[in-house]
Amino acid sequence: MSGSVLTEPLLFYLRQPMSEELSHEQLVAFADQFGTPLYVYHAERIKEQYNKLLTSFAGADVRFFYAAKALTNINILRYIKNTGCNIDCSSINEAKLAVVAGFEPENILYTSNNIAFEEIEEAQRMGIHINIDSISNLRKFGLKFGHNYPVGIRLRPNIMAGGNLKISTGHADSKFGVPLEDIEEVLQVVKETGLFIRTLHIHTGSEIQDVEVFAKGIEVLFDVVKYFPELEVIDLGGGFKVPYKPGDEGTDIELLGKKVKEEFEWFEKKYNRHLQVWFEPGKYIVSEAGYFISKVNVLKPAGEAIFAGVDTGLNHLIRPMFYGAYHEIENITNPTGEKKLYNVVGNICETDTFAEDRLLPEVREGDYLVFRNAGAYCFEMSSHYNSRFKPAEIMVKENNAYLIRKRDELKDLLSGQAEINS
Repeated sequence: MSGSVLTEPLLFYLRQPMSEELSHEQLVAFADQFGTPLYVYHAERIKEQYNKLLTSFAGADVRFFYAAKALTNINILRYIKNTGCNIDCSSINEAKLAVVAGFEPENILYTSNNIAFEEIEEAQRMGIHINIDSISNLRKFGLKFGHNYPVGIRLRPNIMAGGNLKISTGHADSKFGVPLEDIEEVLQVVKETGLFIRTLHIHTGSEIQDVEVFAKGIEVLFDVVKYFPELEVIDLGGGFKVPYKPGDEGTDIELLGKKVKEEFEWFEKKYNRHLQVWFEPGKYIVSEAGYFISKVNVLKPAGEAIFAGVDTGLNHLIRPMFYGAYHEIENITNPTGEKKLYNVVGNICETDTFAEDRLLPEVREGDYLVFRNAGAYCFEMSSHYNSRFKPAEIMVKENNAYLIRKRDELKDLLSGQAEINS
C-alpha cells in the first residue's frame, strides 16, 4: 500500500507564512507547479476544525469520529489520526484503510448500510465498533455472537433535516436505519439472542444548521434508552453545516456543545445513568481545507452570459450536478478584473454545469479558477468517465506542499482490465 502514494518528496516551498486560508498567489504557484486540474488540501485547516470541536464540547463526555467517506486519501487519514480524532467508516474497505493509516481498532467505527452480513462478520473479526442498520442483520449478529460482542443499532428517527432530500437521511422515507416504530421487534431480537446493545445511533442528514434538530434527536433517543440497560453510548451522527456561499452561516458548534452538555447532564442526574456521546463529522473537518483548481480552456458567448469552459467536469467534481451543491468560484489569475456573468462548464460529454450566471472577475482563456470547499465528497466521488484521468492531489503542511496522489496516466485507465482473445 505504501508504495502507491507519494508522501516523502518535498515538492514546493511556500515563501509566505501559513494562514487560515491559502492565498491566490500560493494556489497559482501550485497550479503552475503541479498542473491542473488539481486538488489542494490545507492540513492546518483540518487540525483547526478538529480543535474547534474539542473546544466547543469541552466538559462533555464526547468522542469524535471523522467520517472517512468525505475524503480517504491515506495521507489525510494519517494526518487526522495524528490530531487525535477517531474514524467512522461506511464500508469494510474504509475500515481497512483506517488500519493502514494507523488507527487502532477501538478508535474505528463501522456503520453498515444495507450490506451483506459477511461484511459485518469481517468488521467483527477486526475488533472495531459496529453499528447495524437492519433488523435482519441484527438478528444474524445476535444468533452468531450473542452477548459476546457489543454492537450498536442505527435507528431512523423520522426527522426531516439537511440541505435537500438527497442528503437527508433520517426522514420517514429514508433507506437508512431501523424505523423507530419497529422498536418492539428490535427488543424481541435482543431478548431472543442476548445481544449486548452498547450504542444507539442516528444520523438525520447533512448540512444541518439548526441546533434544535440535534436536540430533537437526543429527545428521540432518550425515549428509548430505557429499553437498553447496558447502553453506554448515544451516537448522534454528523451533518454539521459549513458555509458555502458568501454570507452563509454554519452550525453554531459552541451552542451545540453547550446544548449537548446540558442535556446529558440532565439525563444523568434524573436517571443516574451516564452516557457517552459520539459524533461523526466529515464535511465539517475537511471541506473548508480543500481547493480545486482548474484552467479555462475556451470562452463561448451564451446570450447575456459567457460560457467559461474549464479543463475538468463532473468526472472530477459532481456535487453541483448531483445534488445542486454550491461551490464558490474565484478567478485567482485575474482577481481584480471587471466582473461579468459566466456559466462555468466542464469538458465532459454531458451537461456538466458548475455554475450559472456567476459574477466573476473577467475570465480569460488560460486563467485559473478555484472551487472552494473542495475537501469533502469531491475527489472522493470522482470517476474516469469519458476515459479522462483523475487529477493529482497535494497536501500543504507546515509550509510545505507534498504530492499525495499522482495524476493518472493511460495505464491507470487500463489497470484491472483483463484481456481476452478475440
